[in-house]
Amino acid sequence: MPKSYQENELSSIIRIDESKCKGCDTCKSFCPTDAIDGPYGANHRINSERCLQCGQCLVNCPFGAIEDTADVVDQVIEKLQDGRTTVVATVAPAVRVALGEEFGMEPGKLITEQMYGALKQAGFKIMDVNFAADNTILEEGTELIHKIQKYVLQKPVTEELGPLPQFTSCCPAWVRYMELYHPDLRQHLSSAKSPQGMAGPVAKIYGAKEIWKVEPEQIFCVGVYPCTAKKLEASRPEFTAAADYWKKQGHTATYQDTDVVLTTRDLARLLKKLDIDVRNVQPAEEKDNPLAEYTGAGTIFGATGGVMEAALRTAYFVLTGQELADLSYKPVRGLAEVKSAEIPLKLKDGGQEITLKIAVVHGTKNVEPLLAEIKAGKSPYHFIEVMNCPGGCVNGGGQPINPMGTSWTGKFKAILPWS
Repeated sequence: MPKSYQENELSSIIRIDESKCKGCDTCKSFCPTDAIDGPYGANHRINSERCLQCGQCLVNCPFGAIEDTADVVDQVIEKLQDGRTTVVATVAPAVRVALGEEFGMEPGKLITEQMYGALKQAGFKIMDVNFAADNTILEEGTELIHKIQKYVLQKPVTEELGPLPQFTSCCPAWVRYMELYHPDLRQHLSSAKSPQGMAGPVAKIYGAKEIWKVEPEQIFCVGVYPCTAKKLEASRPEFTAAADYWKKQGHTATYQDTDVVLTTRDLARLLKKLDIDVRNVQPAEEKDNPLAEYTGAGTIFGATGGVMEAALRTAYFVLTGQELADLSYKPVRGLAEVKSAEIPLKLKDGGQEITLKIAVVHGTKNVEPLLAEIKAGKSPYHFIEVMNCPGGCVNGGGQPINPMGTSWTGKFKAILPWS
């Protein structure tokens, strides 16, 4: 297989320690791309060119033989303690329902204020990725609305748009899957960046100017995510929007929008190295920080169907002028591998009625039948959400590892307590 990484992208984030591997094939059963080589009973290896860096093999290995090689904990601690750097933690919604588990708390316990307190005690400034997720849904929802206007209502639009159905673009493992295995369908991906992709530039542009009032070069942006693939995403060479902006203002430095990524497990190790226990910290809030304000739409991104539900609410309101009556839109919730629904909309301009058809998929392999429909020109859908990890980000490859493999269900229910 030809080289599948761009220059300077992180590769081989996930590695099998052959001295611990038993050749049991469990990892193979969780790999969405058949990227693990080696016969049953023999040492296994990961073919990084095929790998999505999603970490599902890591969190499900019964022998602890698979590891995350992109360890930046000591680097982040050095930045926190150098006295010159403003270290900003951009924290994803699924982290706050998993971090406590690493400190012996009940799986799925929501500890937002304790997490903020621990981050502040460590020396971080805070940007909540829920804010960035709200930005993402505004962009992604608006893009969907424009496509409906162009392709369904046959109205003229000025911007260049990809085809329907539109796929979500929040999950970096899913985006890499599309790029590697279905490059002919890449135009169906939303052009919106992921919440991480939006958080970094906001922190280094608006945050630098208006919130922390420092030079952008002084900001070291640390993404905190439940996802090992976010480490790959942060390293993609196209994600330099903040540096590109500041160069137009006379600055010369080049840097990534998000400098490094910590998983939930990494953050727990960092706090423990600093002798910070989230169970005993002073809880904190971010009342005066606009980058920590958010809606419920951003919060539910962490569970399968959350992006779709937020997008539906946005599109429904803009097109009909009314709120979606069922704000707990159950057809996109739950743990079915593929969910679909039809939503009737009576447009506010002229009263025309259309039906929006959507699908939600978690577990990347499960999207293959939908991709085949698109290639055959038979897809009935307008919008499709795809998350690589079972249950969504709450079960990402960077989350705490429970030997029984069941702790993620508690995290799912913490984000969507009605499930």
